[in-house]
Amino acid sequence: MSPSHDIDTRQTVNFRSVDSQPRGLSAPVSRLRAPALLLTFCILALIQLAVFSTGSLDWLFPQRDYVFTPYVGEHSIAVRTYIVSFYVAYSIYGSGSATARALFALELVFLFLTICALLDVANTLFLVLFGSPYPLTFVQILAGLIGFGLFSLMLVQRGVMPPTKPVETGEQHNLRMLLRIVAVATTAGAASAYVGLQDWRLIEGMRELTLLGGIGPGILLFLPTFFLQLYIIGLLERRLSAASGHAEPISVIVPAHNEAPIIAETIRHIDEAAQQFAAEVELIVLDNNSSDDTAEIARTAIAEGSAITGRVVAVPRPGKAHALNRGIEEAKHALVLRIDADTQIGPDNIRLAVQNFHEPHIGVVGGVPLPPGGGMFDRARLVEVLVKHGYYSPALSAFWGLIGVPGMFAIYRAEALRKAGRIATGMNGEDTDMSFRISELGYHCIVDYRVSYVSEVPATFAHMREQRMRWFRSVYHVSARGRSAILSNSTTIRGKLVLPYMLLNSGRRAMMVPILFFGLLQLLTASGTDNVLVWQSIIAVLVGAPALVAVGAILLNRHPAALLAMPEYLAFRALRSWYTLESVLSIQISRRSRRYSEMMERVA
Repeated sequence: MSPSHDIDTRQTVNFRSVDSQPRGLSAPVSRLRAPALLLTFCILALIQLAVFSTGSLDWLFPQRDYVFTPYVGEHSIAVRTYIVSFYVAYSIYGSGSATARALFALELVFLFLTICALLDVANTLFLVLFGSPYPLTFVQILAGLIGFGLFSLMLVQRGVMPPTKPVETGEQHNLRMLLRIVAVATTAGAASAYVGLQDWRLIEGMRELTLLGGIGPGILLFLPTFFLQLYIIGLLERRLSAASGHAEPISVIVPAHNEAPIIAETIRHIDEAAQQFAAEVELIVLDNNSSDDTAEIARTAIAEGSAITGRVVAVPRPGKAHALNRGIEEAKHALVLRIDADTQIGPDNIRLAVQNFHEPHIGVVGGVPLPPGGGMFDRARLVEVLVKHGYYSPALSAFWGLIGVPGMFAIYRAEALRKAGRIATGMNGEDTDMSFRISELGYHCIVDYRVSYVSEVPATFAHMREQRMRWFRSVYHVSARGRSAILSNSTTIRGKLVLPYMLLNSGRRAMMVPILFFGLLQLLTASGTDNVLVWQSIIAVLVGAPALVAVGAILLNRHPAALLAMPEYLAFRALRSWYTLESVLSIQISRRSRRYSEMMERVA
C-alpha cells in the first residue's frame, strides 16, 4: 500500500464537494428516512397479505396476490404485492411536493397493475388455445422485472433531471453484434438445457443448500454461461487488436480539489509510468478551487519528475467537470488520459493502455481499479471490482455494449472526445456520459484487464454513503441526459439494450432490501411447502447466483485470495443496496412528467 493511502489519512479526507449533491437535481436525505420507508413498507405489505390470507378475495385474486387468473404451480413470493407496497412507501418518503409524490404513486401503481392485467389476459388466451396456463413462476419473474424497470423509467420521466442533450450517432455495428449476441445466447441456452437434463450430484447439492433459490440449473447457468463466452471473446479481441510496439504522445489531465495529502504521490506514479513509455507525456494538474496548498505541492512534484513535462492550471469555478473541460482545452496531444487525484497508476499502465489505440476505432480505454487495502471496505471492494470491471466490462465490450469507463483512469482519443462535446457539468456520472457518447459516435470502449491501478476506497461509512449515493444517481442522470438514444428511431445496442438494462438493474438494487423484509414477512406467515419456497428465495437473494458469479470472476482474474472476502462482499452488497435506496430517495419528483414538459416546450 502506498504511504499516501495511509488509513488515518483516508479516514480524515474531506470528501464532500459541489459534485456530491448537484444543485437542483437532488435533495438531502436524512439517515432516518430509509428506515421509516421500510417500516411503512412492512405495514402496507402486512395489511395486504393479511387481507389476501382471509380468502375473501379469492374470487378475484385466486393466487392471493394481484393475479387475476389461475396459473400452473406456486410462487414463492407475492411479487405484485411487494411491488405495489414499495411504490406507495417510496412515494410517501421520496423528495418533492406531496402532490407530486401522490401523482407519482398513482401513475406507478396504475401502470404496473395494468401491465400485470394484460399478462393475465394473455394467460387466459394461452389457456383457451392450448388447454393449460403457463407457469406462475415465469409470469411472476416477468412481473418483478417489469416492476423494477417501470420504477426507474418513471424516475427518469418524473424526476428532476439534467436537461436532455441529443446523442449523435455514427457508424454502428448493430447487425454483427446482434448476430454475436444471438449465437452466444443460443450456445448458453443449449449448454444450460443439457445440464438441466443431467442428474449430477453438484446440482443436487446446490439445491439442498438452496443456492438455486428453488429454480432449476438451466435458469441458473444461462446468464453466467452467456457472459463467460462474451468475456472470453472480449479478452481475445483485445489481445489481437493491441500492438505491443505502439506508442504516441499523450496528455494527462488531473482535476484536483483540496488534494494536498495525496497529489504529490499521484504525480510521482505518473512520472514512473512515463519512464516506461516511449513517447512524450504532458501532465496538466487542474487546481479546482482548492483552499489548501494543492497547487504548490503539485508544482514541486512536477518539477521533481524526470520523464514528464507539465504545469498547474487554476480553475476557480468549483466542479470537477469544469476542471476537466479546461484540461481538455489545454491538452495538446491526440490522446488524453484522465486520472483522478487520488488514483495511483502502475508503472506499466500508460504503456499497456496506449497499445490498444493501434486500432483507429478504439475511442476509450479503461483499466481495473484496485483498492489500496487496509480499510474496512477494501476487501469487499476488491471482489466488487473483479466482478464489475474484471469480468462484466470485458464481456460487454465484446458486443460494443460497454457504456461506463470510470474516470479514475480513462484514456480518450482526443478527436472523439471533442466530437462528443464538452463534459457535462452539474450532474453525477459525467465520465459515463462521455464514454457513452463516444461509443454512440461509433468508437469502441474497452477495459484492458492488464491495466490495474490503485484507486481510493472510502474508509468511513459517511464517505461510502456519499460516494455510492452519487454513483447510483448517475445512472438516472446519464439516462435522462441521453434519453434520445433510448427513444429515438436511431437504433444502437447501447441505447436500446444496455442503457435500459442499467436502469432496470438500478431499480432492482433499490428494491432489494425491501424484498428481503417482504420475504421475511411471508416466511413468518407461511407454512409447509410455502415456507420452504420462501426460505429458498431469501437465501437465493442473499447468496445464490451473485456469489457464484463472484467466485468465477475472482478465479478468472487470478486473485484466489479474494475468495476469503466473500462473506464481506455479500454483506457489502446489502449495504450497497441500502445506499441505492437512499440515493433514489434524493431524486426530487416533479408534478409533471418530463415527456409532458418537453411536449409543452415544443408547442410553445
